[in-house]
Amino acid sequence: MNYFIITYGCQMNWSDSERIAMVLKKIGYKQTSNENEADLMVINMCSVRQSAVNRVYGKIENFAKSKNILRQKNSKILLTGCILEKDIRNFKDKVDYILSIKALKHWSKFLKKEEYFYYPNQRDLEFNKKFNLKYFKTYPWYKNKFSAFVPISTGCDNFCSYCVVPYLRGPEISRPVEDIISEVKNLVQKGYKEIWLLGQNVNSYKSQIPARNASLRSRSDAGGQNSKLLNFSGLLKLVNNIPGDFWIRFISPHPKDFSDELIKTMAKCEKITSYLNLPVQSGDNKILKKMNRSYTVEQYKKLVKKIRKEFIKVRGKDILFCLTTDIIVGFPGETKKQFENTVELFKEIKFDMAYISQYSSRFGTAAFNLEDDVAQKEKKERDKILTEILKKTALENNKKYIGREVKVLFEFEKSGWLIGKTKEYKTIKLKVKSCKLQDFIGKFVKIKITEADLWGLKGEVS
Repeated sequence: MNYFIITYGCQMNWSDSERIAMVLKKIGYKQTSNENEADLMVINMCSVRQSAVNRVYGKIENFAKSKNILRQKNSKILLTGCILEKDIRNFKDKVDYILSIKALKHWSKFLKKEEYFYYPNQRDLEFNKKFNLKYFKTYPWYKNKFSAFVPISTGCDNFCSYCVVPYLRGPEISRPVEDIISEVKNLVQKGYKEIWLLGQNVNSYKSQIPARNASLRSRSDAGGQNSKLLNFSGLLKLVNNIPGDFWIRFISPHPKDFSDELIKTMAKCEKITSYLNLPVQSGDNKILKKMNRSYTVEQYKKLVKKIRKEFIKVRGKDILFCLTTDIIVGFPGETKKQFENTVELFKEIKFDMAYISQYSSRFGTAAFNLEDDVAQKEKKERDKILTEILKKTALENNKKYIGREVKVLFEFEKSGWLIGKTKEYKTIKLKVKSCKLQDFIGKFVKIKITEADLWGLKGEVS
């Protein structure tokens, strides 16, 4: 029996797919690189935007067509990931299985049935009490051999008015610190060079340190001497203390949970990269309040200033710090004046990159009840305006790298170029000449930057 996994959405979904692959492997399935040869098509879906859901419908139709029949007895479709209740009803007659990722430990039993649907309300207390974080006990079958996603929590309790994630992922639950440290240690011992700590709200992490593990408690130095409660800052210190040559990155933090302690920890821990994606979503306070973001523009600016200042103080005035963000344009009721406040924020902060989304109404969110009154044409125009500002600031920031020697982790080769990332998460291209790819891909290499463009850098071996 062959399987093929299609993953949509965020890094957490990709991480979940690695655990799904391991479960299927243990059951006896074999991975195929051709989806048309799959006896079991697993679709790990995202529902953050309707367009993502539409892609799933399209994929299911194409899979059916490739088999030349609507349903084939020995060819099954399994749907998992982030699924809204209304979509579950619509998908039931199109797929064979709809299974919650939290119940991953029981998939072997579910797959023995001709069809099975098990996806309760993800915020149901009894459901979460039964499964909690047990699916993280399944060790992943890592797709990448040198960069790994390590979830430290799942779920969200923020309820931003535009976001369905709290309903799709359930309540925020932190993974036990011992499990996280064990997974990271195992990866580092295998030679992994980049560790991504994942969570829907990664910096609100909290975990009890078992009394039997006093060494973890003392090394984390979090919450005071002999504290039994570990916060995100303490977790970062523990990961940073693991011996080995590797980078630490994390996503996604929330500005409201960014403490002074966390800022100092980031700057002092040498394995934590000088890169941060810090979503702001809007540059106007009234819109932020409607979004239920729990901070003001002034607080965000102050936070960015603190972070940059601390990195310079600890790592030196020549440190280059990369700051990226997420933005939504055309949120219900956003006036041209309010959008101008976002424009001013972009000009002042000078982001290295921004992931700009044009607001689209999403069923199940609080904002769904608001009138989507900004015309699509206007949303596109606002997107374009921010992108033009971003082009200028990104190029300006990238030019600072010219002539510098930087450490690069190369990821793959494409069209005669080696592609990698700097410590600041800048994309870099190196022309492939007579070098052996195995000497570069998955390795740290010192590169001298020779050119800068809008979205990346070019260099040569130092």
